[in-house]
Amino acid sequence: MLSVIANILVAVVALEHLYILWMEMFAWETAGKKTFKSALPEALFKPTKGLAANQGLYNGFLAAGLIWSLLISDPVWSVNVGIFFLSCVIVAGLYGAFSATKKIFFVQALPAILALLFVLLAR
Repeated sequence: MLSVIANILVAVVALEHLYILWMEMFAWETAGKKTFKSALPEALFKPTKGLAANQGLYNGFLAAGLIWSLLISDPVWSVNVGIFFLSCVIVAGLYGAFSATKKIFFVQALPAILALLFVLLAR
């Protein structure tokens, strides 16, 4: 049962990062503005579009790694890969909380922390 919950939480974190990829790569000046309105002045969205797209690509790599962890048939490797990518998400979420907006902790880091706890408990 714990492994099912762990897999669901990992999938949720992966889906969140696919959404972040979309927002930062393709909707920075629309959805990005709504999401980061308190962190960036409106005038900076257009000039930072390329930077945001680059960030989005990295979020896509995080999502890919988390999805990969769910597809690995060897349980030890699946857990190890999941731990690595969830840890990357946690570090990115903590950094974003300190450097951009505290909301990032709750939206990005906290779900990954919960997923990591369940992955570790399910071992």
